[in-house]
Formats: sequence, C-alpha cells, structure tokens
Amino acid sequence: MVKSSVNIATIFPKHLFWDMDHSKLDLSRDKDIIIPRALFAATPETFETDILKLEALYSSKDIVKYLKTTKELISNEVCTMVAKRYNVKPFLRFSL
Repeated sequence: MVKSSVNIATIFPKHLFWDMDHSKLDLSRDKDIIIPRALFAATPETFETDILKLEALYSSKDIVKYLKTTKELISNEVCTMVAKRYNVKPFLRFSL
C-alpha cells in the first residue's frame, strides 16, 4: 500500500515540513513524521480533504498509531475526529 518514492510536498503543503528537506522523506521510513504533520493544520473544514490524502498513502491503523504516539502538537479536536472516523476509542494528545 505504501509507495516510498513519492515527493510528499506534491501531496501536502510544504510549510508543514518547514524544518526539514521534504524531498528526502520516505513514505515508509518516515510515517512517524508525515502522518502527524499532514494533520497538524487540519480543521473541521479541511479534515475530510486532509484525511483522504493520508488514507491514499496509509492504513487507518497506521494513522491512529502514529497520531497516538507523536510528539507533534496535534490538537485534541483532530484526534477526536480521527477516532470518530475510524470508530476507535477517543484519544487526546493533551489533557488538563
């Protein structure tokens, strides 16, 4: 399912990978970077488009796994939308 030789900047906005050379990212090796960054700026209005791009590259299992373990600042709102989409137990990146 995962194609390694894809320039990630042709799929997701370059600014999401502002601190690295996006052309060197490998879809298999760098799932832990790509998946959370792809949803970093997602909003309820853009979520459907953003998640469909990710689903073309990764399984729902991988998407949930890497969102749950990332150190990226993914909003709880995005985590809730992902959990609802895949019918998994809700999870949050931040709690009070």
